[in-house]
Amino acid sequence: MQPKKSISAIVRHLPIIAKALFMLAPAALIPLMFPSSGQGEHYDYAVGGIWRNNDLVAPYDFPVLKTQTELDQEIHAAKSKSLLYYTRDSSARGQAYKRLEQTMRHRPGLDVRRLRKTMDSIYRIGYVETPSDMPDFESHTLVLLTGNVGSERMPSEFVMALDIADPLLRDTLMQPDIVFDANRTQLELDSRLSLISIATDMMQQGDLIVAKGEYITKEKAQVIHSLEVENDNRFHKHYSPTGRFLGQLVLCIIAFLALYMFLKNTRHPILEDGRKITFVLTLILLMSGATAVVVRTNPALVLAVPLCIVPVMIRVFFDMRVALYVHVTTIVILANMVPNPFEYIFYQLIAGMMSIVTVRNFENRSKFFVVSVVIFFAYSLIYTFGVLSQESTLAGITAERYLVFMVSSILTLLAYPLIYVFEKLFGLTTNLTLMELSSTNTPALRELSRRAPGTFQHAMQVANISEDVISEIGGNALLAKVGGLYHDIGKVEAPLFFTENQNSEFNPHDELDYVDSAHVIIQHVRDGLKLAHKYRLPASVCDFIRTHHGTTVTGYFYAKQKNDHPDEPINIADFRYPGPTPFTRELAVVMLVDSVEAACKSLNNHDKENIDRLVDAVIDDKIKNNQLQNCNITFGDLKKIRKLLKSRMLSIYHARISYPVVKE
Repeated sequence: MQPKKSISAIVRHLPIIAKALFMLAPAALIPLMFPSSGQGEHYDYAVGGIWRNNDLVAPYDFPVLKTQTELDQEIHAAKSKSLLYYTRDSSARGQAYKRLEQTMRHRPGLDVRRLRKTMDSIYRIGYVETPSDMPDFESHTLVLLTGNVGSERMPSEFVMALDIADPLLRDTLMQPDIVFDANRTQLELDSRLSLISIATDMMQQGDLIVAKGEYITKEKAQVIHSLEVENDNRFHKHYSPTGRFLGQLVLCIIAFLALYMFLKNTRHPILEDGRKITFVLTLILLMSGATAVVVRTNPALVLAVPLCIVPVMIRVFFDMRVALYVHVTTIVILANMVPNPFEYIFYQLIAGMMSIVTVRNFENRSKFFVVSVVIFFAYSLIYTFGVLSQESTLAGITAERYLVFMVSSILTLLAYPLIYVFEKLFGLTTNLTLMELSSTNTPALRELSRRAPGTFQHAMQVANISEDVISEIGGNALLAKVGGLYHDIGKVEAPLFFTENQNSEFNPHDELDYVDSAHVIIQHVRDGLKLAHKYRLPASVCDFIRTHHGTTVTGYFYAKQKNDHPDEPINIADFRYPGPTPFTRELAVVMLVDSVEAACKSLNNHDKENIDRLVDAVIDDKIKNNQLQNCNITFGDLKKIRKLLKSRMLSIYHARISYPVVKE
């Protein structure tokens, strides 16, 4: 029995397990994006700053390295003192004579005697070869090898190419007989370079390197740098790519599990909607990939990656808490992959928080530029006063860092086109799109007002009242307003079959039986969905079209069929809307407002008692028929909805005084 219970529990929780595994999949991808090599422990310090950490003690023996400038100076000195080795080529003179004889045949007018005499005098002294990559050649000492015996000479003792004025001799006839021996010279240089030590001192284990609060001089900074180099050497000596990947993988899993628990306990609808959670994970992976590319190319530019796109886009699609939590999760994951993680976390966390607050009321595109400016100033202030706090002076500030911040803030503007792309990819809706759809000048609403003016006025009433109700009970008031505007657009296909558009005594339902009339009425939902597809309305708006009647029946024609044909069996499916029932509070509110507003028009007496009774009856009927069971509407919400609907209906249908007529 026990194994069966375990299997049953697994099957019961299979959807939750599947979502958890789906969220953990990026945890394996992100470590693979970044370089597999790492580094030993590094420290946060600056020359001229204050050591703010605890006392730094040498953990083991390590050499104090010379600075690169010191090494360059010693290497230059070694090269300048290095001996240049030469050998004598005894065949050079004979080859020069042969070239002279060949030249005489083509140029009979040459003064051969003079040329021979000049060549003999040069070779008696020695014609030395000058290395092309040695501009300070004349300052070097030459060693002329005769067999295994060498004699030190100076370049000035020989004839060089610059000393030969005749171009025919210099360029054509003669070649050096004192030949440069590159191999022996390199051995000499290597021997001198091997004597150069890379260290100036040796730190013993337990020696104090720098105390807390101590001023960091250049000498102290070089000792700390030497310790970092030794840390790197020891790290790579015992480095395991598999172990590093496993560690990063587990850290990523922990971060994603924390995000999963947050969504499960506070934003469960996001976790339940596959499109939304895929959008969140895709955005995290996109920013992780961009960061990985920069880390592989130039780690110093990691802050140029516009990571604030994550909180900005999450805030536009969801709310501030989700935006902050997703942003923190992204930072925690990436901090383990980038250099200087503490600095990275501080910059990105503050800039992200500022961008979330700035984009709070995101209803126009100018907010993008405001967010970009805020991010730039956040980065710049952190950098400026961070340098001041560490170095007690602004002398260490570089303009390149501000350029990096500017690039990051400008790239954040990519959020604008990305929002459009993600809307289309995942079927999500932002307030920007809803603001555009709330205009009555959209093609769909213009067509509705032209062909079905009564329905258009009804939609306007439903939209305005729904917006007020959602503002009262909580929710997306703009979405409810837009849903109210478009919920009945299907009526444009047969406007005269709906009473609000009939302005004469003719009623087309008089020529149909009750079943056909019900089909015509129900068809406006299907027609509305077709028009929504034609006008490319978002899925969230289409939901209002398909749910505003839920799975209720067309009450008027159902009652007429039942009363006029009491003995005939009735197929209630012929009179029932296809549904589904509302599954959000915005959809539920539009359903209630639509039903109440339409029903109030049928009242003969719009006094307070009748309106109150009607509102209660409509809402109770929806509850009785299980139309509100799938949405998160509470009894407290329904109490507020009843009160607000009664007030609005009474204000719309209040009695008006009759104006007196002026007697002539």
